[in-house]
Amino acid sequence: MAVTERAPRTRALAPSDLFAVDDLLGDDERLIRDTVRAFVRDRALPVIPEHFEAGTFPRELIAGVAELGLLGMHLHGYGCAGTSAIAYGVACEELEAGDSGLRSFVSVQGSLAMFPIHKYGSDEQKARWLPEMAAGRAIGCFGLTEPDAGSDPSSMRTSARRDGGDWVIDGTKMWITNGSMADVAVVWAMTEAGVRGFLVERGTRGFTTSDVHHKLSLRASVTSELSFDSVRVPDSAALPDVTGMRGPLSCLNEARFGIGWGVMGAARACFESALEYSKTRRAFGKPIGAMQLTQQKLANMATAIVQGRLLAHRLGTLKDQGRLHPVQVSIAKRANVRAALDIARSARTILGANGITLEYPVSRHMANLESVLTYEGTEEVHTLIIGKELTGENAFGD
Repeated sequence: MAVTERAPRTRALAPSDLFAVDDLLGDDERLIRDTVRAFVRDRALPVIPEHFEAGTFPRELIAGVAELGLLGMHLHGYGCAGTSAIAYGVACEELEAGDSGLRSFVSVQGSLAMFPIHKYGSDEQKARWLPEMAAGRAIGCFGLTEPDAGSDPSSMRTSARRDGGDWVIDGTKMWITNGSMADVAVVWAMTEAGVRGFLVERGTRGFTTSDVHHKLSLRASVTSELSFDSVRVPDSAALPDVTGMRGPLSCLNEARFGIGWGVMGAARACFESALEYSKTRRAFGKPIGAMQLTQQKLANMATAIVQGRLLAHRLGTLKDQGRLHPVQVSIAKRANVRAALDIARSARTILGANGITLEYPVSRHMANLESVLTYEGTEEVHTLIIGKELTGENAFGD
């Protein structure tokens, strides 16, 4: 008599984690995920819509973010947590599920301000700034982009010249996250020897900031212009261990890594909002989730989230193994931001008119992702970085 085998019982899948990507996390990384997710749910989400509408940054969250050890968390020593790259990525994903402005604050503080001090700074610079910045008692910003030098930062006009034992800085930086909040600005300027980094403190004579207003994106974030009018700083303010564009570009790669993870949090928030709405909103006598076209949209979103999260996790593994290549960062930044933006737009169509209100997070994320698509290298720039690696030909110009 033939024996009939029972089909194995399949377990229910989490809609936003159909490939069980979270199973790849270690215990410490799961703890960070759960802790940051709870912080975002309990502390950030209740206030983010109000700040987004008002165009203000939720400064009341800084102390809590610092207490969680998220500022410079992937750096070692000086009060920094020294976590894995994957743990940092997981934190970015959870923060951006709240709002891109919150993740941007943490990215700028850790990857763009603390990282260059940690990697290229003097012992005195590290001891002075890093513990204060890790504790959230000092805020930093990253001054690279200029009004006429965005995608081509090597054409910057901000200059620094020697004057005795000092440096004198002149120029303007634009679109600087945390700019007017910052206690110290990491400013990149052209010198006779090439691009150098300088730590310019708030209150230094000739150093002023002004905020960008009337933004339609990243509204819960401070965006500023930095102006330098014969700003004199001592030689001890210069980062001693790097000259040339290698310095700022290495910082951008750190930030881009966090973006590749973070935007998947925004995508997940949009998908989950649309999925829940599709189960409760009824049309033509049934939930809109029963409509074929709605299911197609949801299936496409869920698939893109799987792909993006697997890409981000592989990126983190390579970074932890010391094998990360800048082109891999460009691939993740380019692919995942585009996927997240497309998910947000598709989710908005499922929510209909409700999707354009702050009662739901979708249009807020959608607007923010328009900025994320542009900053830390536009989609076009990353396309050409990848193209150069593939062909050996430089399409950026002579």
